[in-house]
Amino acid sequence: MKINWGTYIVIAFALFISFIMYFVVKVQSDSKYDNDLVVEEYYKHDVHFQDEMARIQNAHDLKSKPVITVDANGITIVFPADFVLNDIKGTVALYRPSNKKFDFQVPLSFTDSASLFIPKNKVIGGEWDINMEWKYKGKSYLTKEEIYIK
Repeated sequence: MKINWGTYIVIAFALFISFIMYFVVKVQSDSKYDNDLVVEEYYKHDVHFQDEMARIQNAHDLKSKPVITVDANGITIVFPADFVLNDIKGTVALYRPSNKKFDFQVPLSFTDSASLFIPKNKVIGGEWDINMEWKYKGKSYLTKEEIYIK
């Protein structure tokens, strides 16, 4: 039996489509391939984008800004000495881009010094996004920074 070249093209397309569908089904059904959004309720989050940009600009306009440093012991966030610590209210959110199960938040609370320390045992090695949101004297601020933990 002789097969026409058009039949070979149809067979090739069918095999290619089967190959692609196999991987689509495998990725969708296997929990190892987590394909969640980075932010829950993405569209609700996106509606407040202009407000977020205003808070980022407020933080950028500060003469003395909070400093985030990473060392062998953990993450240290130091506010400038001219800030009244009792007037600072907010949170520090640490996001792990590769796995949202490791995300957590820490309230901005200061005891004796103008620094907040997050120990290394709370964060695993790799890339982290830090979003620090705070209010000071009625004005809202937002600082976003990317860090890498060894």
